[in-house]
Amino acid sequence: MNSNAFWKWLYPIPYFDDIREIAFENRVDPFLIAAVIRTESKFNETNVSHAGAIGLMQLMPQTAQWIADKSGVPYKEPTELAEPVTNIRLGSWYLAYLQQRYNGNLAAAVAAYNAGPNRVDAWLKAGVWSGKLEESDRIPVGETRHFVGRVFYNYQKYSEIYRKS
Repeated sequence: MNSNAFWKWLYPIPYFDDIREIAFENRVDPFLIAAVIRTESKFNETNVSHAGAIGLMQLMPQTAQWIADKSGVPYKEPTELAEPVTNIRLGSWYLAYLQQRYNGNLAAAVAAYNAGPNRVDAWLKAGVWSGKLEESDRIPVGETRHFVGRVFYNYQKYSEIYRKS
């Protein structure tokens, strides 16, 4: 097994054709979407968190409904969040929305994906966190601080492994 095959084995991207297509539609890097999925659910489409987030991108049903209302992405009920393409479509649109909301600042967008934009807005406004990835250790909520770190670690790995092949 060559070196790149080994890394692809360690860092697979299930559903990559769907991720790539949906990423293109939403103007989001497919490797960022894959990194969020790996961090959120390890690609387990039936994963449900303690808080009630569902599916690959761990969406809360009320967030999914808000996304569907804003985006026009078809969605009716929480059971649909266990469908990979529906979940990726909703989660990717939301990630694109957050990227736009934070003027392309991926670190702030990823933090808001986890903590919610109102919390991130408050941290930025109060100067608690600058919104810079290099200063993500200043994010005041441990879960979000670790989430940002894991997403960007996975994003870097996916970019290194798959962009060169």
